[in-house]
Amino acid sequence: MERDDEQALLMRAREYDLAALGELYDRYSPKIYTYMLYHTGDQELAEDLTANVFTKMLDAIQSSKAWEQSFSGWLYRIAHNQVVDHFRRDSRYTKQPLDERLPLDGQDLLAQAEDSISSERVREAMAHLTEEQQMVIVLKFFEERSNLEVAEIMGKTEGAIKSLQYRALAALRRHL
Repeated sequence: MERDDEQALLMRAREYDLAALGELYDRYSPKIYTYMLYHTGDQELAEDLTANVFTKMLDAIQSSKAWEQSFSGWLYRIAHNQVVDHFRRDSRYTKQPLDERLPLDGQDLLAQAEDSISSERVREAMAHLTEEQQMVIVLKFFEERSNLEVAEIMGKTEGAIKSLQYRALAALRRHL
């Protein structure tokens, strides 16, 4: 979507246009859900927190608390705050168990176990990074966003994102 089209959509959403709000939800909810799932490791919790993000968006959309520059950056900030608030309230979720689902699409049990262990190691190593480093890794590598998109979301320059990514990857290598 071009910037002008998105701005028109956002203006309609500020007026509680249901079609515009639905389009924003359809566009951003899968990305926010992925972000939540990565941080929580729990599908139901990720769904609940994603719903909370869009509820907060609706509450703030007409106020001065709404986005000023980047709508997606604002949504990710709400998402980040939801994750932090959740873990602050419920400390028993600090470490998620390995995924216990049955093998998918004919994948053998050993391969799934190896994937789960690798994912768990990465999640544990990511916990040692700063919040900004975690966010840049998630946006760049899990969501496959460009440096420009990450810069807009995080409210930084592309150069700052490149530097942050370099430091985050170096720290991740040390912890792995």
